Amino acid sequence: MARGGTSERGADEVGAESAAGRGAARGGGGERGVGEPPGAVTWLKDPRALRAYAHPVRMKLVGLLRTEGPLTATRAAELLGESSGTCSFHLRQLAKYGLVEEAGGGTGREKPWRASAPLTSWRDTGDDPEMVAAAGLLGAVQVEQYFEQAAQWLDHSSEETPEWRDASLLGDRFLYLTPGELKDLGHRVMHLVDEYFERTEHPELRPEGARQVNYIQLAFPARTRP
Repeated sequence: MARGGTSERGADEVGAESAAGRGAARGGGGERGVGEPPGAVTWLKDPRALRAYAHPVRMKLVGLLRTEGPLTATRAAELLGESSGTCSFHLRQLAKYGLVEEAGGGTGREKPWRASAPLTSWRDTGDDPEMVAAAGLLGAVQVEQYFEQAAQWLDHSSEETPEWRDASLLGDRFLYLTPGELKDLGHRVMHLVDEYFERTEHPELRPEGARQVNYIQLAFPARTRP
């Protein structure tokens, strides 16, 4: 991977969540999927659920609850720069599909919510065209969120320390792989990432100087030959 924003061969790399990419990943089958860390997972198996999640504010809400929750709609609105009414509505919609749940206590917009699981997964394989289309919509919103987060980093990277600027990753490579090799590569990379996943839910495990880092993984067949 190229460093310092220098592309090695010209393919674009969007650098996540959070949400969006904060814990959002595709999975597959009944076992751990590529990009799926250990722990509880909210599986989206219905096209309606995928379409419901494919909303920037909803993705940000889920990511926020995973990193800062439990939160009330009022507090979430303050952190996201949205109205409490907007956040309250979206939280109720997310609850319909099992992505968030009430944390107990409070009423109305002062009722705390929490994420149902540290990860959301879904499958876009199979022969169901509606599911494939819904997964494509959700993926497009994810990429938009990734781009937004990467742009924010680049806009403010000059304010960061040299150590963090040097440690950040931005670049790309062309590889020639079979589907099986690509899947295996994803598994091996995510096994390395999993070593740090427990720190998300257990702050006491974070070493001094640790910060939340948006790690984004993108790999897909090129549409045109170089």
